[in-house]
Amino acid sequence: MQFQKHDFIEIEFTGKVKDTNQIFDSNIPEELKKINPDAKAKPLIFCLGEDMFLKGVEEFLLTQSELNKDFEIELSPEKAFGLRDSKLVQVVPISVFYQQKISPHPGAVFNFDGKLGKVLSVSGGRVITDFNNLLAGKTVIYNVKVLRKVEDITEKVNSVLEFFLRKTLPFEIKDKKLIVDAEKGFAEFLMLFKDKFKEMLDLDLEIKELSLENKKEISDKIKEKVSEIKSVEEIKVENNNI
Repeated sequence: MQFQKHDFIEIEFTGKVKDTNQIFDSNIPEELKKINPDAKAKPLIFCLGEDMFLKGVEEFLLTQSELNKDFEIELSPEKAFGLRDSKLVQVVPISVFYQQKISPHPGAVFNFDGKLGKVLSVSGGRVITDFNNLLAGKTVIYNVKVLRKVEDITEKVNSVLEFFLRKTLPFEIKDKKLIVDAEKGFAEFLMLFKDKFKEMLDLDLEIKELSLENKKEISDKIKEKVSEIKSVEEIKVENNNI
């Protein structure tokens, strides 16, 4: 059966620039090491049709139905990371860099309040910086394999929390409600996506804001688990010494 919007799937993927074959993203260990030897590959689960992955790839997968088949998806700049925009090449005063004790040089990439900028040239007090996506204007190729269709609700919830928060939180599902334990800052942020949780998971989002007592209780439980683990390890050591 063809994949549908709001299906959750797990994929393996590698993204590369068409002209150079340069890999820019992957969750396959041997491919990821080519970008960053220290990076750890993680499984990727996401909801189709909700922009949790590159839209061009999602649109292609929504026309497919097969598992464990290798797909090669070529995307034009318009379908990938956009065309280059000359208005995003801007002059940044060199004092901005010096305030952060940074010496800019051509080719260096810096994070400006969450937006990446690549230094093109440095002349006197002027630093020409390109704020286009580093892959803007490039045709890219994604090699994708759909490993499975995900049915487990816990995996689905964790994937959505990871997408929005870059972390998971304790939760329970009760009477068509998703009840998430969260501190105030996370709670307020998560509620912004209440409609999205309903749309993707068909669950009403409810936040149980953690009090100081809740935090201490969770901390104590973690300490207990760590203590249990240590005790088990100590027993193993003792047995090995007999």
